[in-house]
Amino acid sequence: MNGILILDKPEGYTSFDVIAKLRGLLGERRMGHGGTLDPMATGVLPVFAGAATKAVDLLPNGRKRYCATVRLGVRTDTGDRTGSVVEWNDRRASLSALREAACGFLGAGEQIPPMVSAVRVDGKRLYELARAGKTVERKPRPIEIFSIGVSDYDGEAGTFCLEVECSKGTYVRTLAEDIAARCGCLACLTALRRTMSAGFSLAQAHSLEQIGQAKEAGTLESLLLPVDSAFSAYEARKLDENLARLFLSGFAFEAPRVRGGLEPGQTVRVYRGGVFLGLGREEAGRFKKIKQFWFDTPKG
Repeated sequence: MNGILILDKPEGYTSFDVIAKLRGLLGERRMGHGGTLDPMATGVLPVFAGAATKAVDLLPNGRKRYCATVRLGVRTDTGDRTGSVVEWNDRRASLSALREAACGFLGAGEQIPPMVSAVRVDGKRLYELARAGKTVERKPRPIEIFSIGVSDYDGEAGTFCLEVECSKGTYVRTLAEDIAARCGCLACLTALRRTMSAGFSLAQAHSLEQIGQAKEAGTLESLLLPVDSAFSAYEARKLDENLARLFLSGFAFEAPRVRGGLEPGQTVRVYRGGVFLGLGREEAGRFKKIKQFWFDTPKG
C-alpha cells in the first residue's frame, strides 16, 4: 500500500493516534505524516504510506492554512480551551482594531513557540517539559504570514474567526494571543481547523469513517494519491530510456541533455514515460538525483 492519504483528522486524536489507527486499516507499518495537529485541532493531515514515506522530508510546499475561533478575555496555559485558565478580564476590542492588529503580522517575522509545542530544547520536547510543570526559555523562530483575516466578530461573546495562511512552524494559538495583546486583550483558541497543508486541501480529505467504509468495500487503494502529487510545485521532465537508466543508477549527466531545459539549481520531477522516477536537480551544469521513488528499471 503505497501513496498519500489525505485525512480529515477528527478532534480528540493526536497525529500519532490516527497513524496507529491507519496502520491497522491500511495494513502498512511504514507511515508518516506531514505536519502535526494537536488533539483539539481538526482538518487536513497528509499521511504517507509505504514507499511514499520518503517524501515527508522533501515536501516543497510548507504553507498551511487555518481557520481558528478565538475567544477574547481569557488566557490559558496551553493557549486553547483545553488548558487551565491563568488570567481573565472583560476587555474587548473592536473589529477594526483586531483587523488592523492582524494585518501587522503580515510578512516575515519571528515567533516564540509555546511551551505545549513539539519543538525540542536540549533534546526534550517542550510539551514534555510543560507536563512536568517546567517552563524554559525559548528562542524566537522565523515564520511568515502570507495572508490573514478577521471575520464573524461577536462583540458580546468576545469571539471572532481568524483565517491565516502561514509558513511551516507557525503556531496559530500564539498568533491569536499576539493579535489580542496588541489590542490590550487576552485570548485563547476555542477551535482550530487546518484547511490546507503541503498543497493538499479539505476537498481531497477523507474521514476515518469513510476510510473504514472503503476498506470494507475493497476500494481503499482508490483513496490514495500518487507520491508525485506531493511535488506538484516542481516542473516535470521526461527522460529517455538511456538517461533514465543513468538517473536510476545514481550517475550525474550533462544538464542540457534533459529535454525542456533547466534553470541553475532547478529541482524537477523526473519521469520515464508516465512513470514517476524521483526528484532531480541541476547543479553546476550537471543533473543529479535527489531521491528515487521507483526501484525497477523502466521499460520503453
